[in-house]
Amino acid sequence: MPSFDIASKVDVQVLDNAVNVTSKEVLNRFDFKGSHVVIDLDKKGFLLKLEADSDMKMQQIIDVLVSRSIKQGLDGNVYDQSKEGYQSGKVWKKEVTVRNGLKQEDAKKIVKLIKDKNFKVQAAIMDDIIRVTGKKIDDLQEVISACRSADFGIPLQFINMKS
Repeated sequence: MPSFDIASKVDVQVLDNAVNVTSKEVLNRFDFKGSHVVIDLDKKGFLLKLEADSDMKMQQIIDVLVSRSIKQGLDGNVYDQSKEGYQSGKVWKKEVTVRNGLKQEDAKKIVKLIKDKNFKVQAAIMDDIIRVTGKKIDDLQEVISACRSADFGIPLQFINMKS
């Protein structure tokens, strides 16, 4: 039976490249000359630690980070910016979590969408991926297009297509 997996994974090397390109661009910009800027990536914890002189500069760093990540091939939704930045002395700090893997509640939302649309497929949650199987490849392609059109706020990849 044809099947595919729905995943939400981030390649660490691509993420690292995006962070390095961002830090080089920010340090070379005229409006950041002489400013305190720190962009630190924790590869194991998928956590970005950002520091800047002001909240405005922090937002500019995040804008550059998202645009450079998109150019590197990462989805802009990969960064969880829900935590607010805070001021520590003269420096603004912010921790940005990188979403890697499907969380259980996100996986349940995706499976609910598949079941509500009455596709002729079966969806099973397996750790941090969702395996979708069906009798026809056309049914699987309908599921992929429905998942792409729905906005879950997380980047999705459709991998391991087997017929």
